[in-house]
Order: sequence, then C-alpha cells, then structure tokens
Amino acid sequence: MIEIDGVSKWFGAFQVLSECSTRVERGDVVVVCGPSGSGKSTLIKTVNGLEPFQQGSVRVDGIAVGDPKTDLPRLRAKIGMVFQNFELFPHLSVRENLTLAQVKVLGRSMDEATASGLKYLDRVGLLKHQDKYPSQLSGGQQQRVAIARALAMDPIAMLFDEPTSALDPEMINEVLDVMVGLAQEGMTMMVVTHEMGFARKVADRIVFMDHGRIVEDTPKEEFFSAPRSERARDFLARIIH
Repeated sequence: MIEIDGVSKWFGAFQVLSECSTRVERGDVVVVCGPSGSGKSTLIKTVNGLEPFQQGSVRVDGIAVGDPKTDLPRLRAKIGMVFQNFELFPHLSVRENLTLAQVKVLGRSMDEATASGLKYLDRVGLLKHQDKYPSQLSGGQQQRVAIARALAMDPIAMLFDEPTSALDPEMINEVLDVMVGLAQEGMTMMVVTHEMGFARKVADRIVFMDHGRIVEDTPKEEFFSAPRSERARDFLARIIH
C-alpha cells in the first residue's frame, strides 16, 4: 500500500531524512518511533506529499507521490491524516467539520456527506455532540472528531502524526481506543507515536528512527524483546521506564 524507497530530504543545508526505505502492506499497522527530532513526522508527511523530498520515491497504492503529474489533492483525499493539534475549523460545528471536505473534494451531496459523517461520529462515540463547536469539546473529543472526519472520506490508509501528544494524560486512552478498533478492523495505518503500549497491542512492525535514518524496521515482537541497535535499546529503556 505504501512504499518508501531511499527517501532523503534537506531543510536548507540540514539533512532531515537520509535514505529512508520501508513498506506498509495493505491492512498492516506500522508504528514509527524514535527520539524527538529524528525525522518521524517528516517521514510520514512525505507519504501524502505534505513534505516534498529531494531524493528517492514514495508510492501509495501504486501512485508516485513525487511525480509532478500526480494530482496531490486527489491522492490526499484517499489518505486520512490525523495531526497532533486536531486541525478542526473552529468556526464550524462538528457536523460541518465532518461534511465540508466530502462535499468540496469528493463532490458528495450534503445528505450523503452528513450520513457518512454522522456514521463515523457515532463510531467514535460522539454523535450527541454533532451541533457543538470544537471549543466546546475536550482535547480528546476534538481528536476523535478529527479521526471521524478522516474516516468519512473513505481512505485507503490512515496516517497519524503523534495523535495523543497534545492531550492531557486522562484523554489519551479514549483516542487510542478508537485507533485500536481501526487496527483490529483491518485499516492500513502508519502511526508516529511514543505510546509503546499501543504499539505492543496492535503494531505489526516497528520502524525506529534516529538522526533522520531508519535504524530498525522489525516485527513488533523482535523490537521489544531483542532490539538490534544500542540506540533502540537505550530508547526503549528510557521510554518504558
């Protein structure tokens, strides 16, 4: 579903990604982890073209993300993206947040968009909040609305960029529970997170990054029981402690 081959990226003279390669099969959950500044968020944003790259290739469902001829808005409509800070429109109600992109990008009628949006709002347990505005919701509720909004676009894969990092501790589980459910239903997912409990529960593979490089790309069981690199062992000791 997602193929990343030899991707390198620079911000000016600073190289933020160095020859990164990995694959995400259809239905797999891949967790990307590593210390702050290791390039995790940049890597995941290359998948839908939010971050351009200078070398290598990225393909999603056979479509070359870096090809100038690729219709990136159309591609992004097929790849759900959930950010750290929710990115809901503050002046729109929850229902309006759920329907806007469906109408504008997918060309659905308002009735179709509303039906789809409310189905997924119910899926994340927030149907009764459809007429509220984002400021009237907790952080955890806003993030669940953001997930419902992405799902309403009927994506072929979902990208999560540290979806719980901006949440208070007591709100984290309500978001992770929704993500666990998606994983168990077979959604293809690429998740940047420090939540190792989530990774242990649902990840198929762990991609560990450091200084812009993929240091390890291994099955979950192997990563947690016998990480190959000293850097990964140090990271796990610190984060699990």
